[in-house]
Amino acid sequence: MPVKPGARLMQGNEACAEGALAAGLSFFAGYPITPSTEIAEYLAEHLPARGGVYIQMEDEIASMAAVVGASLAGAKAMTATSGPGFSLKQENLGFAAITEAPCVVVNVQRQGPSTGLPTSPSHGDLMQARWGTHGDHPVVVLVPWSVRECFDLTLHAFNVAERLRIPVVILTDEVIAHMREKVVLPEAGSLVVEDRARPDRAAGPALPYDDRQGDVPPMTVFGDGHRAHVTGLIHDRRGYPAGPGPATEALLKRLQGKVDSRPELVIAEEEETADAEVLVVAIGCVARSAARAIRLARAEGIAAGLLRPVTLWPFPGERVRAIAGRVRGIVVPEMNLGQMVLEVERVAGGRAPVHLYPRVDGNLITPEEVLGSIREVARG
Repeated sequence: MPVKPGARLMQGNEACAEGALAAGLSFFAGYPITPSTEIAEYLAEHLPARGGVYIQMEDEIASMAAVVGASLAGAKAMTATSGPGFSLKQENLGFAAITEAPCVVVNVQRQGPSTGLPTSPSHGDLMQARWGTHGDHPVVVLVPWSVRECFDLTLHAFNVAERLRIPVVILTDEVIAHMREKVVLPEAGSLVVEDRARPDRAAGPALPYDDRQGDVPPMTVFGDGHRAHVTGLIHDRRGYPAGPGPATEALLKRLQGKVDSRPELVIAEEEETADAEVLVVAIGCVARSAARAIRLARAEGIAAGLLRPVTLWPFPGERVRAIAGRVRGIVVPEMNLGQMVLEVERVAGGRAPVHLYPRVDGNLITPEEVLGSIREVARG
């Protein structure tokens, strides 16, 4: 069923679900958790109607395991959760990374830790999205700031996951997930939808991790006639366990290289940065406040600009570094006690002072609060 054309009033969670359907989602497993539940509710109704499978699992651990299993069997698979559930998914996210099982995980962030404030926004999971599971592994994390971008980035997440055979994380927040905006979705015929590469059956048996064909081997799936062996252990081209030594290093470097060798994965949007004296770096709903703040600052004669990482990981370090060399200071407003600011400080490398504006009371950072930080930096 094609995406319905025309203007619609949509919630961020609904747009995320529609983006998954447009990408060809065929399997969803999850467990209801505020503030992501509407994604599951929407897909429970619409995914089976489009020939897919929806299943509510007993918990978040099982739902992530089911998603990996479905992917290995050839399905385009996704799950959605919030902070506590995202923590429970980490072990199987690592399993997806080492087995190169493409999948998408949506984390609608809420104030934590633990149960925290289930209906309040937060950006407390930024580091967990990058470093939550153990070991070295590739990761791509996308952060939308509008309802339409929830649709676009979910579709993009599936394309990246399928192209590179990796798990991709979408970090939204309670504000973006639950706000409603007028959205005009693109017609189905205009969408670019990618699918994982498969071995050529006419060429005979294929190895499941045959890196001799490139850093992203064509993917064998269970039932397609090729021998497929899956393990969470370090493995060779056949998928069989391999001990310590060159094979281990080669595998881990290949997995990480799938992301590190592709700078085109990094997406960042800039506003008024060409002549900026003060740079604001912000994501998600905070970036919306920051966009308003830089306009208010310019009305006061302060040349402020905004850089919004759309791809949080890998981080747009080159752009931040370039701008840092010509501004008086950088403001990083975050709904946490300081996570993204650590990466901004690292890539800025002392070229400009970096100022954190944290907020962890469960409320959105306002444009006026960001403006106050801009003024302080401008005054020196």
